[in-house]
Amino acid sequence: MRLILARHGNTFGPGDTPVWVGAREDLPLTDKGRVQSIQFGLALKEAGITPARIIAGPLQRTATGAQLAAAECGFDGGIEIDTRLREIDYGSWGGRSDAEITAEWGEKAIEDWRERSIVPPGAGWSPSPETIAANASAILQDINAAAKPADTVLLISSNGILRYFHALLGGDPQRPEESKMRTGHWSIAIASPSGWQLQTWNVLPHPDALGGAG
Repeated sequence: MRLILARHGNTFGPGDTPVWVGAREDLPLTDKGRVQSIQFGLALKEAGITPARIIAGPLQRTATGAQLAAAECGFDGGIEIDTRLREIDYGSWGGRSDAEITAEWGEKAIEDWRERSIVPPGAGWSPSPETIAANASAILQDINAAAKPADTVLLISSNGILRYFHALLGGDPQRPEESKMRTGHWSIAIASPSGWQLQTWNVLPHPDALGGAG
């Protein structure tokens, strides 16, 4: 069984000031973000793969992205919305720019999260890292239990949530900087009797990475 984890497309345009977009900042996809979502479906279509399931977080940037990908690859099942895939609530950081956060918290707090997955104490983030990791583990168990060996499952969420899947799928837990995923990128893992095997992480969607159906 193949699992594809995809991060939603862009929510900021060229003239926008990026801010921290969490569970309370339910921004729509930009035109580029919609194209990025279509690219997920196009890569699947070109590889001759129709997912058995498409699962997405509840925010519009992930749910809309899933719909666009589904339409492109010919998936005609229902998009499954899983609230466990809702992006982190970034508390007092939500809706603020890096410059604003740096002025109050310092550059190291941002770097600690982006490079080391260290949640800033006192910033009001939720859920806790332990809860997110437990949710990610449960989601993988649910997917694996219901899947057939030849299935491909597409899951679309956000960077804050997806990074918790990295170590669970075989990524190096001592290299948290490798767990980041850029907008419009995806990662692929294979479930085998011996466990999950991470094939690729944080790459642009391309049919060659899928190796055909199965």
